Amino acid sequence: MTALDETYTLSNGVEIPKLGLGTWFIDDDKAAEAVRAAVGIGYRNIDTAQAYGNEHGVGDGVRSCGEPRDELFVSTKLAAEIKDYDQAIAAIDGSLTTLGLDHVDLVLIHSPQPWDDFRGGDYAQGNREAWRALEDAHRAGKIRSIGVSNFQRHDLENILQGASVVPHVNQLLVHAGNTPSDLLAYCQSKQILVEAYSPIAHGAILTNAEVQAMAQKYGVSVPQLCIRYTLQLGTVSLPKTANPEHMRSNAEVDFEISGADMDVLRDLRGVDYGEHSAFPVYGGK
Repeated sequence: MTALDETYTLSNGVEIPKLGLGTWFIDDDKAAEAVRAAVGIGYRNIDTAQAYGNEHGVGDGVRSCGEPRDELFVSTKLAAEIKDYDQAIAAIDGSLTTLGLDHVDLVLIHSPQPWDDFRGGDYAQGNREAWRALEDAHRAGKIRSIGVSNFQRHDLENILQGASVVPHVNQLLVHAGNTPSDLLAYCQSKQILVEAYSPIAHGAILTNAEVQAMAQKYGVSVPQLCIRYTLQLGTVSLPKTANPEHMRSNAEVDFEISGADMDVLRDLRGVDYGEHSAFPVYGGK
């Protein structure tokens, strides 16, 4: 069994593959080809979002990849700006139409704040409204599981106040150099599975000398070490690439990082995201 064959079980009993394909920055006209390549290699977990602008291509790839739909786990995300029940319901139906699928396996609220006010104002009521829409779509069978992304503890507590469904997933920026241990522990205490996006720090970790030396010790690449790190944290790992060779390499993570080395990676700080710091998730406020 390889990492591509392993799954976690969400709190509602739905199985999710531990290793997935992130599709951020894959253009819509390239997405179908990337999905088909990934599925051919063995990936069964495909992650997209309304904000990525590639749901049409991802859906095309899912429909044309040759694998039965129920063998694949497809996720998408409500645009971060949607903080209203009716808009959220319309957006969920819109994603199903754009993807060309009769259901999706997971839908997330992409962020607790709109991107132009990330970590800014108070959107507590709007998030509860969007969550109610997700619950209703889940109840209607359009979505097999529901969750959030980029939610801090207080954002989760806000949702939990009136929720009939505890979020199944919280998708977070998690990588060596950015390990939110307290938030990971809180999510685990609520049976909320964490998905790690940008496990390779959007490439920023590749030149870190300490990480390079550790990868060399294990006889693996820096991306392989970083993906394995997030898996050993107990998260779903979502490296993003359209390159089939990178997809193959990213899945070759059947080795074990020692406890001492996990501690070293967990304690790393100060990753410089460079030009990508302009993105809210890397630059913050």
